[in-house]
Amino acid sequence: MALSYWEIKSWLNNVDYTIVGSGIVGLNCALQLKNNNPKANIVVLERGILPQGASTKNAGFACFGSVSEILEDLKSHTEDEVFNLVKKRKEGLDLLRQNLSDTNIDYKQFGGYELFNNNDQELYEICLSKKDYVNSLLEPIFQEPVYSLQSNHFKFENIKSNYMYNQFEGQIDTGKMMKNLLFKVQLNGIKILNNISVENYLESNTQVEIQTNHFTFKTKKLCIATNGFAKQFLDEVVKPARAQVLITKPIKDLHIKGTFHLDKGYYYFRNIDNRILLGGGRNLDFKGEETTVMAETDLIQNKLEELLKTTILPSQSFEVEHRWSGIMGVGNQKKPIVKQISNHVYCGVRLGGMGVAIGSSVGIDLANLMG
Repeated sequence: MALSYWEIKSWLNNVDYTIVGSGIVGLNCALQLKNNNPKANIVVLERGILPQGASTKNAGFACFGSVSEILEDLKSHTEDEVFNLVKKRKEGLDLLRQNLSDTNIDYKQFGGYELFNNNDQELYEICLSKKDYVNSLLEPIFQEPVYSLQSNHFKFENIKSNYMYNQFEGQIDTGKMMKNLLFKVQLNGIKILNNISVENYLESNTQVEIQTNHFTFKTKKLCIATNGFAKQFLDEVVKPARAQVLITKPIKDLHIKGTFHLDKGYYYFRNIDNRILLGGGRNLDFKGEETTVMAETDLIQNKLEELLKTTILPSQSFEVEHRWSGIMGVGNQKKPIVKQISNHVYCGVRLGGMGVAIGSSVGIDLANLMG
């Protein structure tokens, strides 16, 4: 596509920073760069019509980890590493709420619940026995116990009679969050170009030439903030992980309120607008879900519907209205990758399914690293 003089002059001339990805990380990075360098010319490139990947696809959990997830992390991380992971997630959520306000993200702290299948006796007993230990580990962050036991007052079926309750967990409206974040970025004079796919980049001593599906231009510094799609550009330990989701039509007199985790967090559901939003099932086909293709599979969607019928809404009729999927970035470590790749190229990726919690802080850390 041949650009006009005006298009080049107004959008693609003398670009200081180019960010690939207009998700939570990319937009927060752009805002912090503008804060650090008020006169900087910043361009954000987005391959989708809306922020593609996970930022507008996630379930809207303002969470930092269930007991079983934290115990699982302790198998491959030290206590200090897990403590710092949770601390970073808590600080990131606080930052998100401060930056956009609770009203603009529709934040509600209804609490979070971990449920245990009836056949998960071993996991259930381990989590019960380790509850006080995990509370002690996290007490310096929250100043009081995080996890407690509650009885099955939502009347779910085929689960243990007690939940593990997290009083600090909340939920947000993902669409409102991203809409208001995009508005704030544009209000600060940062340009966002949608439907632009980066195909390659070439770095010289002084700048980076970016080749897209529509045009080529130059930038002083390039930042990769594409999370699950990072493998296209980076040789880093991060791989895509697709998450499939469905949502019901409105349900009259829905009594369920909160965020819920099941089977070590591989399934998760919540209330929203008198509906149930349910996602997960990646553990049914890890290899198959290691993809950047946004699609749904019968294997996982059928399992999600089965959970609705047998566990979540066993005595209530419902209809599924929408289905979708998003792409996370995961690896063998939970810590995100925020680093300088070369003289003029940087990245902030591998959010490990915790983008809502850590996306804001990762973006800010990335911008501060870029200068």
